[in-house]
Amino acid sequence: MSDYMFNLESHLNLDQSAVLGLVQAVAGDAGVSLYLTGGALRDMLGGFPIRDLDFTVEGPIGRIAKLVAQKGNAVVIFSDDVRKLCELQFPSGVRCEIGMARQEKYGKPGGKPQVTPATIHEDLRGRDFTINAIGLSLNRASRGLMIDPANGAADIQRKELRTISSYGLYDDPARILRLLRFKIRFDFTVDERTWNQYQNVRQEGLEKYIPPRILFRELRAICLEQNPLAVLEELLRENLLTLFTSGLTGDKLNAAAFQRLQKVQSLIPFGAAFSADYYAVSMVLLTQMLSAKERAALVANTRMEKEEMAPWQKLEARAKKLESIIKSAKLSKASKVFDALQPAKGEEVLHLYLNSKQRIVHDRIKNYFEKYLPISVDVTNAEVTEATGIQPDDPKFAKAKADRISGRLDGRIKKPVPPEEPVPPPQPPRGTLIRGARFR
Repeated sequence: MSDYMFNLESHLNLDQSAVLGLVQAVAGDAGVSLYLTGGALRDMLGGFPIRDLDFTVEGPIGRIAKLVAQKGNAVVIFSDDVRKLCELQFPSGVRCEIGMARQEKYGKPGGKPQVTPATIHEDLRGRDFTINAIGLSLNRASRGLMIDPANGAADIQRKELRTISSYGLYDDPARILRLLRFKIRFDFTVDERTWNQYQNVRQEGLEKYIPPRILFRELRAICLEQNPLAVLEELLRENLLTLFTSGLTGDKLNAAAFQRLQKVQSLIPFGAAFSADYYAVSMVLLTQMLSAKERAALVANTRMEKEEMAPWQKLEARAKKLESIIKSAKLSKASKVFDALQPAKGEEVLHLYLNSKQRIVHDRIKNYFEKYLPISVDVTNAEVTEATGIQPDDPKFAKAKADRISGRLDGRIKKPVPPEEPVPPPQPPRGTLIRGARFR
């Protein structure tokens, strides 16, 4: 195994590793060349958490994507028939993109590109920024071979954003949104040539040529950022936020709500079994202060489809059902609150924390994040086995662990006290002879 493969696998969580293995197996059975490209390599080399998995196939992707979706029970959340790519989301929450290695030629800024199949090297040289133009072979004969034709790894080390082509931002003006998003996310500088290109694109007003569906994709990417408010504020400063709808001005940005979301995210303990649809949560906050007409304009400007509107438009109604459960007087014990919130959708929990007018609901969710989830993480499999004798592969183990967590939450079971460290023997006094040597 190459160092790059080892580094990659050490950065992936279990769910991401499962998706990687599935895509490799499907591509291997189909006999096509497969590469991990773009964001995952950038994040791995930069020491950032890997957010998504982007795969590039030398050849058609239709059959590969279909088989991956079927075997992984994934849904298509975005597709681009022109650029020959699709984005899948798995039940675990992992997202991956499968795209054809391609070359794109543009007749005009923001126009429909002429797409032709290409080799992986040609594909990488035609990408937006050098930091996204890195690939890793997942093929049996060359597994772990890194391909970096634009020297993106060096730019990652320099913390610099640089376009590959002098016309990259002209050809695809959506890249100016991506440039600002990466600038904020990674706290990278923009090299002078790239920034001059950005300013020229803005002076010519080329941002108005960004296709609606590409505009939606950028909006969804912003909503999934760790700190979407910082990106939105950058777009506001650059007078780009109104691309989505004219109502998105400074007084309607809903900054206070986004700040509360950032704060509650910091309460979620590392390793906790908590996942949420942050796209839905962020879209609710983004549209909360807009008029009905302004929200309709946002939907129209991005050509948002019904299944893309439903997660945020129906979130409040879904959360109301959970609210009626959480405020119940029957939840008199910490374990009862935990049992009510644990199976709930994360986006519903977050929505209630941010918007519920019921003080008891807010307080119980806060305790869930600050106290109950950390205790559930603290209860290890080893602790359960030591206390009950039940092994993790036993069908009864899940219930035993749940009972252990409930006992800890309600104070019936105390946290195990770690064994005391043995006291080291006292040092002999100075001048004592040991084995013929003298302490000095």
